Amino acid sequence: MRSTIRTNFLRLAIAALALGVPTGLAQNTEQVKPVFQHALPNVDGKSMVAVVVTYPPGAKSQGHRHAGSAFIYAYVLSGAIRSQVDDQPAKVYQTGEGFYEPPGAHHRISENASDKAPASLLAVFVVDSKDTPLTIPDPK
Repeated sequence: MRSTIRTNFLRLAIAALALGVPTGLAQNTEQVKPVFQHALPNVDGKSMVAVVVTYPPGAKSQGHRHAGSAFIYAYVLSGAIRSQVDDQPAKVYQTGEGFYEPPGAHHRISENASDKAPASLLAVFVVDSKDTPLTIPDPK
């Protein structure tokens, strides 16, 4: 049992590092918490990775891209998230709504739409198992 716990902790730590995004304690940026990472047994060379992204009031992520093979589905768990992918118009997604990012997309805006309440989303990646890091911030 102790070995299983240690293995799962190691997997989560590796997933956090693979994200390429700091888990950050700053109040003006997002916090990323790995949920799981598993190889897909029926799709050779592919993995599924999930993270919860939490935004304090008024917080936002830096513009970014994801690993070239990554297809991402994002589901808003709480609050409201403003998002803009590629050249699509920015849109606010409420709790229970979701959106996706195709491989190679540019996530220009990802932020809490409120300056008073926190917000969070679940991001699920389907990605080539060796494709890291999962998140590449835009140059400043």
